[in-house]
Amino acid sequence: QVQLVESGGGLVQPGGSLRLSCAASGSFFTIMAWFRQAPGKERELVASITFSGSTNYADSAKGRFTIARDNAKNTVYLQMNSLKPEDTAVYYCNARNMRSLDYWGKGTLVTVSS
Repeated sequence: QVQLVESGGGLVQPGGSLRLSCAASGSFFTIMAWFRQAPGKERELVASITFSGSTNYADSAKGRFTIARDNAKNTVYLQMNSLKPEDTAVYYCNARNMRSLDYWGKGTLVTVSS
């Protein structure tokens, strides 16, 4: 059974930092990613990383966010720096296996506010 368990969300002031973690189990995942969904908006890709470490970032995340992966722990991280109020959203972990099946975590809320 595939499980993705996110952690690390919370309330942070503008300019602050948070680190999200997603522990995956139950399959081998070729690509792992973070998406987010703000109130009233569609879910959007934030960053992705392949098993070999190739990364891709949304323009809004470039220069501020870093995605990393520990293959031994089947865990993906998202280091978020210089957070802005517009980064407020529910952040979802996504993992794709070799059959191109996508799995999702339940999400973790990030609130950027003073």
